[in-house]
This record gives sequence, C-alpha cells and structure tokens, in this order.
Amino acid sequence: MEPTPELSPHHAYPDHWEADVVLRDGGTARIRPITTDDAERLVSFYEQVSDESKYYRFFAPYPRLSDRDVHRFTHHDYVDRVGLAVTIGGEFIGTVRFDRINEQGRPASAPADEAEVAFLVQDAHQGRGVASALLEHIAAVARERGIRRFAAEVLPANNKMIKVFRDAGYTQQRSFEDGSVHLTLDLEPTEKSLAVQRGREQRAEARSVQRLLAPGSVAVIGTGRTPGGVGRTVLRNLLAAGFTGRTYAVNRAFDEGLATLDGVPAHRSLGEIDERVDLAVIAVPAHRVPEAVADCGEHGVQGLVVLSAGYAERGSAGRELQRELVRQARSYGMRIIGPNAFGIINTAESVRLNASLAPESPARGRIGLFTQSGAIGIALLSGLHRRGAGLSSFISAGNRADVSGNDFLQYSFEDQDTDVALLYLESLGNPRKFTRLARRTAAVKPVVVVKGARHSGTNPPGHAVPVSRIPDATVSALMRQAGVIRVDTVTEMVDAGLLLAGQPLPAGPRVAILGNSESLGLLTYDACLAEGLRPRPPRDLTTAASPQDFRDALAEALADGTCDAVIVTAIPWVGENGEAETGDGEVLAAALRGAAAGGPAKPVAVVHVEIGGLAEALAAASSTAAPRTRPTTLAGRPAAAPGAPTGAAPATATAPTGPGTAETAGAAGTTELAGAAGTTEPAGTTEPEAAEPPARPGRIPAYPAAERAVRAMAEAVKYAQWRRQAATPGKVPEFLDETTDGPGAAALIDTLLGPAPDPRGRPLTHDEARELLGRYGIPVRPTLPAPDPEAAVAAAARLGYPVALKTTAPHLRHRADLGGVRLDLTDEDALRRAYAEVTELLGKPAELLPVVQSMAPRGVDTVVRASIDAAAGAVLSFGLAGAPSELLGDTAHRLVPATDRDAAELIRSIKAAPVLFGWRGSAPVDTPALEELLLRLSRLVDDHPEVVSVALEPVVVAPQGLTVLGATVRLAPPPPRGDLGPRRLPNY
Repeated sequence: MEPTPELSPHHAYPDHWEADVVLRDGGTARIRPITTDDAERLVSFYEQVSDESKYYRFFAPYPRLSDRDVHRFTHHDYVDRVGLAVTIGGEFIGTVRFDRINEQGRPASAPADEAEVAFLVQDAHQGRGVASALLEHIAAVARERGIRRFAAEVLPANNKMIKVFRDAGYTQQRSFEDGSVHLTLDLEPTEKSLAVQRGREQRAEARSVQRLLAPGSVAVIGTGRTPGGVGRTVLRNLLAAGFTGRTYAVNRAFDEGLATLDGVPAHRSLGEIDERVDLAVIAVPAHRVPEAVADCGEHGVQGLVVLSAGYAERGSAGRELQRELVRQARSYGMRIIGPNAFGIINTAESVRLNASLAPESPARGRIGLFTQSGAIGIALLSGLHRRGAGLSSFISAGNRADVSGNDFLQYSFEDQDTDVALLYLESLGNPRKFTRLARRTAAVKPVVVVKGARHSGTNPPGHAVPVSRIPDATVSALMRQAGVIRVDTVTEMVDAGLLLAGQPLPAGPRVAILGNSESLGLLTYDACLAEGLRPRPPRDLTTAASPQDFRDALAEALADGTCDAVIVTAIPWVGENGEAETGDGEVLAAALRGAAAGGPAKPVAVVHVEIGGLAEALAAASSTAAPRTRPTTLAGRPAAAPGAPTGAAPATATAPTGPGTAETAGAAGTTELAGAAGTTEPAGTTEPEAAEPPARPGRIPAYPAAERAVRAMAEAVKYAQWRRQAATPGKVPEFLDETTDGPGAAALIDTLLGPAPDPRGRPLTHDEARELLGRYGIPVRPTLPAPDPEAAVAAAARLGYPVALKTTAPHLRHRADLGGVRLDLTDEDALRRAYAEVTELLGKPAELLPVVQSMAPRGVDTVVRASIDAAAGAVLSFGLAGAPSELLGDTAHRLVPATDRDAAELIRSIKAAPVLFGWRGSAPVDTPALEELLLRLSRLVDDHPEVVSVALEPVVVAPQGLTVLGATVRLAPPPPRGDLGPRRLPNY
C-alpha cells in the first residue's frame, strides 16, 4: 500500500513493516501499518467487535467510533504514534497501536523511550494467536524507533489480554492501580521471549501443513470433461486412494445439467458447493489461476495445491506472476504448495489422500518425503514402492513459492506417523532457519537430505532465494553439525531412509558380518573399513547354509555384546544339479525376521545377490505396520523417536581394528532421548516424560550391493553418535564473560565505522585489528614496518632478538615457500643479510612491504577464520595453514555461536588432526588453548555482527600456549537478521 500524500518524506510509509504471518490455527494473515486510507475498514472492523471487547479496550461502553477517533486511529507519524492492522481478504481482524509517552504518561517524542500500547481483536478471530503476533511485530517496530518499554492498562477481567502479555516472555512488572492492572514490558528480547516466539512459529507452521495434508474436503479445479488431463488424473487418484473426505469436481466449462463426474458432485464454481471446501487442487492454465484463487478465497478454502506451470521457471515475467499468486493467496489466509507442483499424499488411515499425479498411492509407512522436483518425486515414489517401503506423507512443492522444506520439517517434528524425514532440496530459502529446525527435528527423528544444484552456483529456475557464497563442502559440514544426514544421491537417501525407518539406531560402530559367501563377506568388510566402521571378521556360513543356519548365526551375533549392528550377506543356494536356486527368499526372510525379533534391538541389514523374493519378503512384514506409540511431552509431542540408540554403549571411538581383535563392550543400557528437541510451550518450557523401551526391529532393509548397505549403516552410526551428544549439548564457558570487553569492543567498532559507514565495509589496519581482538582476549603479536634496512634494525632492537623478517605484499603473504619469510634472525648482521637477500630476490621494499616480528615458540601452523554469509549466518572455520587447507580443502566448519563441544570437534574433524596430537612421535600441541581461541573468536562475531570477517593466520600452536602472528579483520554495517525478528513468512 502506498503512503498518502500528506505523509512527509521523513515519516514515509514503512513498507518493511509489512509481513505475512501464520496464525495458531495454520491460516495466514497480513500485518501492515495503518494508513489514512483505512478509515472505512476501521469503522467496519469496529462494528463487528462485541460490546464486551469494546468495553475491555476503552474501559467503558463505547458502541461506535467518532470521527475524531477514526482520524486519530488512522493518522500516524510512524515514529511516536504507530498503528498496525492484521488483515484477511483486505479487511481488518485486529489492530494494535502505541503512543510514545514521558515519565508522567503524557504524549512525548524521542528521546522518551516508553510507549503506551493497546490491542483490539475481532471476537470471531480471538484464540487464533492474532494478538500474540501483533505484539511481536509492534515490539520490533518500537525497538526500531528507540522505544524500550511498553506500558499497558488492562481490566482485571480481561484474562485473554493479560495472558498475551504474560506469555510473551519479556521481562515485565505488574501492579494494580485504580481498578486496573498496570503492566510494564521491557522490549529487549530475552532467551525466553525468543523461545516462546519460535515455539509459536513451530506450532503454527506445522498446523498449516497439517491442514493441507488432512483436509475434510477437496475440490479439483480444472477437472477435464473427458478422461485424461491433469485435473481428471488427480480426481481419479483421489478416488482410487479411497479419500475419506468429500470430493468435488469443478470446471466452469461443465454443462449446466452435469451433476456428477466419476461419481463425485460436479460444479461450475466453488460458489455452487453448499459447504466449505478445505483444500483446492488447481489444474488450470496459468492465466486462469488468479480467477480460481479468488473463487477459493471468497469461499473459505484453507489451502491450495497449484499444479499449473508457467511461473518462475519461465523467467522474470513468470516470477512476478508467481509472487502475485502468493500475495493473492495469502491475502485470503491460504497457503500454497507449488506452483508447478506434482501434488501431495497422506497415507493415514483416517485420511487416505492422494492429491497428486502419482498413479499409485504408496503403502502406509513411517517415512515422510518432501521434494522440490516433480521428476525426482516420481523416481523416489517408484523406488520406495519397488522396495516395499511405505510413506506417511509426501509433498512435491514444485517452485516452492510458499510451503517449503522448512515447513515440512515443522510438520515432521510434530507428526507421530513419521519416523524419518527425507528431503530433496534444490535451494534453501532460509538456511539459518533450516539449520535451526533440522537440529531440533534431528534430535527426535532422522532427517536425510539430498541437495541438488550443489556446484552450479545458481538456483534452479523458479527458486528465488538469497544467494550464499559459502562452498558446498561448508554447507555439508553445517548440516552435519545440525544432525542432518547429508547424502549425495537419491538412491543413497532411499537406502538410508529404509534402514532408519525400520531398524533401531546402532549403539556404536562395531559391525558383525555373516553370510554364505566368503567373497561377499570380504567385500562388506572392506566397505566397512572404508566408511570408518569397525567390522568383526566375517563369519562364513558356507554355501551349504540353510535358512535355519542364518537364523542361528544372526541370533548369536545380535546377542554378542561386542557388536552394535549386523550385516547379513546372502547369495543363492546351489542345488544338487549345480544350478542356483533363487526361490527360497521368503523362507530366508522369515528366518532373519524371527532372529531379529527374538534378539536384542540392534540394526540388521541384508546384502543379497539375485535371491528372488527376499527383498519383498523382508519388506512385507511392516510396510503397513500400525504407528508405534511413543512417550509424549505435556504438550502432546513425541519425546523421542523410535529407533533411538539402544544396546551397549559404545567404547571410545578409535581407528578400525583388524581381524581377530577382541574388544570389550561398554556398559549395557538403553540410550533414549526424551524431550531432546527443546520444544517450547507458551511459557517457554517443556516437561518430557521418561522414554519407553525401544521398539522391536521392523522391516529389514535389503540391498543389492555391499557398499550401499554399509554406507547406510555408517550414516546411522554417525547419526546415533550425534543423537547421544545432542542429549547433553555443549556450553559456552563462563570465563568468556569475565575476560571479554563487549561494551569496549562495541564502542571501538562504532568509532571505526563512523557515523555514515560505507555499506561495503572497510578492512582494519594491523593496529586496529590488534586492539579489537584484544578486547576479546585474543592477543596478536605486534609487527613493525621495515621500509628499509635501518628501520628493520630499529624494529628488531625494539622487539628483541630473535626476529622474523616477512613480506606482506598480497601475492607473497604467508608464502614462505617463495622466500618471503626469514626466521630466527638472531642479530643485526643476520637481519641485514636477510633483508638484502629478500629484496634482491623478490623486488623493492615498496613492493614487498616488509615487516619485522619477534619469533614465536615453535609449533604447528594453523589458520582460524570467521565470516558472515548473508544466507547461512556466521561460520567458524579451522584448518592447518598452507597446503592442507588451501590446496586440499582440509577445513572444518561450525556455525556461530560455537560451544565448547563444537570447538573440540572442530579441531578434531580435519583429516590432518593427528598432527596436533603427536603424530609420528612429535610433541602434542596445546589444543585446549586452541579451543579457547576458537570460542573467543566465535563470541566476538556473535556479539558484534559488524565484524563480517576475521582471519587469524598463522596461529602457531606450541606444546604450551599459542601465538597469533597475523590477523585481518573487516567491518561492515551488519546484515539483517530475519531469524531474530518477529515471525514472518518469506517472500521469494
């Protein structure tokens, strides 16, 4: 909405305050500033508010607004007087207003930092979370305008409004004065207010997806009059799946006399249907979609699946059509899957929805599947069906203009019919949020991701998202940190999903291998070693082994306390005539299932070669199994997912051992994670119950190659280890609070950036960087310029011998191999000789920019970096200096803020880590000092987002202590942090 002419440029309409939000019941609404054009909307809104609500707002009977009231409530300066409205279909359903006041409670201007706030919500929309959403947004506006506190007067009987303030999580004070409750809220976000906000976001977004997947009625708009076509195909699939709700066929071209089509009511428009339709599947040409969306919005449809193509995948004009489609749908409170979508599926017995182009509805199962590609969706559905796996839900989002992978994670976290979430993603619209949601979801159930378009440097057509500059290897490391199982192909995703959905998680990396083929067993053994597992010597049952022999061997392996998982290898039996017998798959499957059901809960996978019916028989037992019961929090959410780590606790991880090595298992027990997700109720707390014993193993996955089975098992082992660690998360050490000067650093940054900072930022000088880093306890060894030999000698005298002479020209920095660094210069003569040699070899001093620095204790040269990516956030990186990190890419990454555990894992996760711990007889270096440095740098960039990049290179880590020899720092105005602001839906 454009500002009216009477608004001055200084108080221009703040369009950045506009936002689409998801309400508590899953519907959407728009929040925007109130303008002078809203007078009629305000009057209409007020007429629909009950007398009781009016009384609570004005503390007296107030049947109508006067002209003066309307003028006051629609004229704002957007600084001292601000009003926001929540709209659906262009009409107000709720309003909030603040007026800046002074200490006496009278109208004021800045620098007064308190405001009086008041809300009003239509009675028909109370209980939908409208006031809570308004409070988040008006508080953000107030902070932007320099207001730090809200004051509110509430009647004691207005319990709903008192609860809105109480549950917001802000620091507040309450008193009772003159017959009303006086509330004062400190608007500075707190850990509790952020937790409340994210908890509400999670429940609302999960509910919005649940409304799409479990409608009571579905209308297919664009159903063809003759068989074939997209709309008619969807209608046929809905009927074939046995959808439990009501189904309607809609096409404006239907003959007036047509009453039914394929046995369902046929209508020319939604207006002809006597009841409200929950979900509309739109399958009309793109130019007719706006008309269909308007018809849906005017008749109360809750959500849309838009199969129509011709949007952002067609270029800039199509992208604008797509944005307008989203704006139109959200204005009516509807969410969209698509456009260019393949459809959605929900196999729950109470729903049985197949609103997709998939000809066969998958069997009911425990896997949730989200894909941004229709073609990949078809392939995944076919692959899962072929291997006997069932699904709980399926969403093919197409261009992903609205509902995204983040929404699917919100839903999967809550959905008790889903044990594993599989996602094929081609872009990440909000990487920060994805990482946060994935970490929480992975704490209770596995999340397996395939990321397409990894190396193209661009997003697929139709996916307008923020561009990230970080390489794919960094993205993979950050996903791992969040507990995401990142795989490279959709085949690997299915392989891992089958194992995770049907088997308990392994308690460690020790794998028993048994089978009737020595060669296949050895291949499996080698694959285990290559994946970092610790296999036992393969047990050869010989080709004469019967199904009973397999059952006995598997039962024995499962009972063995020194193994955490079992891989069974099988080849066809050879009959008396020398021909292979492939018809005994069902018998072998029954034997293996019997052993798995009767033994300790450990994962089992089968590698088979051409055994007819084996994979199908192994899958048949549980592809339609009833949901497993789980303990819940007091909020009704699952406290832990089936398949939590069970059995013997793993011993400390070591290198894989060879055949014949005996190991002792750790203490026996069950490792279930109760409430590990950290979900938030309105007050920001949860009370998980104790976890129940693990479920018995379900379907046993079968693989046609040893490498595939082992890779899936290795992913399960790594995920189980992450789950155990996530149960006791790391902490930021308290000493950082005592030894850092945050206010001093903030003041210094303000000074360095100046009153009008360059948006591109500025690099700091060596001395400026030393001063800033010093505020956080990161000392940088000083360097002195040496533009000539005399200056070098003077610098050495000041610093004290021995010294180093280094060139700092960009093309020679950190390149000792080119002769630009001379070390251990013990006297003036040595320094002068080195200076002459360097300048003679490499060029004039003005080109080389030589400096002198005192020598540091010998150690391992490392590099520590931190940078802020506009999409992913702040990232902390570590590697060995030189070739390992620059040439081989041996660098590890973690998201900021880093905990003590993150820092410890960071230095141990690079391939060259043994160099730090006494490799080949060298002295181990001071890794605790290195961990502390990582934590200090993490704290610096987390506290001060203006620090957009830091590189400490080299950091020489000695057996005792470390020395930072070089540092480069860049400051810039901080990028926006959408993940810390009020809830809002993205606009791609």
